[in-house]
Amino acid sequence: AGLPAATHTPSEVKAAVTGYGSADKRQVQAMIARILRLDAPPQPPDAADALAIALCHAWRRGAAGAPGQDTLTPAQKA
Repeated sequence: AGLPAATHTPSEVKAAVTGYGSADKRQVQAMIARILRLDAPPQPPDAADALAIALCHAWRRGAAGAPGQDTLTPAQKA
């Protein structure tokens, strides 16, 4: 359909949201809740994964408000 596609490795997504490329699912859930200021971690864990992918993609693609290469991501600041 002419839509652009992007790929992000699991370790890239984990590093973007937790600062650690080998983070486990609970760590990803906790950081997604913290970054998005949610009352509880997203359930099921796959929902947190989807949000993490979306955030990683936005940050890596230079979305409005995305950090530059020399700045900390929200996950690194949290």
